[in-house]
Amino acid sequence: MTVAFLFPGQGAQSEGLLDQLPQHAEITRTLTEATEVLGLDLSALDDAQSQHSTVAVQLGLLVAGVATARALMAEHVLPGAVAGMSVGAFGAAVACGTLSFADALRIVRLRGELMQAAFPGGYGLAAIVGLDEVRVESLVERIRTAQCPLYVSNINAPLQIVVAGSDAALSAVATLATQHGAHRVDRLAVGVPSHCPLLQPVGERLVQAMAGLPLKPPAMPYISNRGGRALREAEAIREDLATNVAHPVRWYDTLEVLRELGATLLLEMAPGRVSTQLVAQSLPGVRAVSIADRGLRYAAVVAARENRFDFRSPVP
Repeated sequence: MTVAFLFPGQGAQSEGLLDQLPQHAEITRTLTEATEVLGLDLSALDDAQSQHSTVAVQLGLLVAGVATARALMAEHVLPGAVAGMSVGAFGAAVACGTLSFADALRIVRLRGELMQAAFPGGYGLAAIVGLDEVRVESLVERIRTAQCPLYVSNINAPLQIVVAGSDAALSAVATLATQHGAHRVDRLAVGVPSHCPLLQPVGERLVQAMAGLPLKPPAMPYISNRGGRALREAEAIREDLATNVAHPVRWYDTLEVLRELGATLLLEMAPGRVSTQLVAQSLPGVRAVSIADRGLRYAAVVAARENRFDFRSPVP
């Protein structure tokens, strides 16, 4: 296995992310299918106002990720493994053939609705750069109270840790982290406290909703961003998709697993850029390419030059 597909999570979105997708027959097909399944004009996921909606953002990221992956696979650039950050896990599950795109759209819409209803405002995420997980966890424990909830939610890199909580808690940890040597603290474009115990009720609802969905065994390893391990059975992927919303994303561990499996070229689906940057900083010897920045043709050429074609039939 040499090529892996990465699917971005919430925070990667921008206005016009679907309109900016490359021209390709598979992208057109994916947009049409999404329109039919969702019963709405996809411009509702793509304008400035939609960027403040958890539902619209998560659906937009799913559509963009699957569209990009299908276009690459149609050009015979096929992954040996897939991984998705947060909601990107659903795109990864579609790409490996476990979950149908139509079912992914319905579940992600429900996921976004549940998250948005639970936390319509006053909560979010912040990235702390320059402190390790142990140090950030100690700061979080100093701040967290029932009235001021705060949790570690993402380990993106050894020195890039994301925390989730109330606005007051995020403000407090930003001040404290800076005092303890953080290079910077960035509030992310996410309006809910993702990947922490606050979303346990949402995870329970998703377990119920996904219980009856038909799944297929993955055509290649799906790397869990909750446990940082390769999953090869459909039921394990079902559990991961349903429950990861309430557990920290161990993205650095996910990238390390891909390297251990033999991935040397990671292609990040549109509109993602963050993972490409993280790989450049943290995984020497592994190359990452952002499709949003370099385009489909460039990715295909890179794969061809490194003799990374796999002529299996694309996953629908």
